[in-house]
Amino acid sequence: MTQFNAMVAHEDAEGGIVLRPEVLDESALPDGDVEIHVEYSSVNYKDALAVTPKGGVARSYPLIPGIDVAGTVTASSSPDFAVGDRVVAHGQDIGTGRHGGYAQTARYPADYLVKLSTLSTADAAAIGTAGFTAAMSVNALRTHGVTPSDGPVLVTGATGGVGSISVDLLTALGYEVVASTGKSQEHDLLRELGAAEVIDRVPDPEDKLRPLGKAHWAGVVDCVGGKTLAYALSTLKYGGVAAISGLAGSPDLPTTVLPFILRGVTLAGIDSVLLPIGPRREIWAQIETELLPKHLARITRDVSVREVDEVLGTILGGGVTGRTRVVVHDGF
Repeated sequence: MTQFNAMVAHEDAEGGIVLRPEVLDESALPDGDVEIHVEYSSVNYKDALAVTPKGGVARSYPLIPGIDVAGTVTASSSPDFAVGDRVVAHGQDIGTGRHGGYAQTARYPADYLVKLSTLSTADAAAIGTAGFTAAMSVNALRTHGVTPSDGPVLVTGATGGVGSISVDLLTALGYEVVASTGKSQEHDLLRELGAAEVIDRVPDPEDKLRPLGKAHWAGVVDCVGGKTLAYALSTLKYGGVAAISGLAGSPDLPTTVLPFILRGVTLAGIDSVLLPIGPRREIWAQIETELLPKHLARITRDVSVREVDEVLGTILGGGVTGRTRVVVHDGF
């Protein structure tokens, strides 16, 4: 029976989570139509939660984390995929309830997979869930009618994976982007990505959060939640749209109905996990064309899969900027 290397998370007797390299048999993989030689994965906030005690995302242990999977098909019983196809997979229960990308081999149902046309597996992993979420957020603004001529778009948590790619995509589409971050050392990076203005975290801790503030933004891409989202909603222009996908600050939303009923703003929730495979493949087709991040290499760094535990330990505290791609194929 074929064996492969993997980083496996285990729960210890004290309730802690230990991530360690192991050699597994293919019998450890769940059933699926398509087997993949995994070349790359990435580091996401959710990956860190999967190896955090009481992180709330892992269904059980042992578990191979890695919610992003990019690689090449090695076996397939599906007519939609052939050996040699480049594919990307994310969402559903990958890396939380089903073994994920921190392993040399993965197996999934065909309707978990997206066949890549022009993207390399390296770029697909660098984009990953974060870039896909950014693309969904940009689409939400456009679908609800926010155009570049309507005024500036605020991106919160702008140095994170979703935030940095959102800045890149929005700028390329002609929007005036105001990037908000608490990392003063990254202001120049955000300007390189195209931000017209870079500001500190909002709201200022000294400011009183008002149900309705002065209207600034035609749209918001929020990756933070909590008071930051409440501020963003209260400062949207009439008819503005907030595309929200994150809770790095807080899952709470201390606001009122006033922005919604007095300014007609829209709160557009962004979920990349349970999105059906049809729309998922359509968005990846956009990512390979009009929504391809232009500065992907600038915001991506590589780590070996054996080093991923250290990176996961820093992302929860906001210590990771941009995208961290995990090299799996020769990382063991």
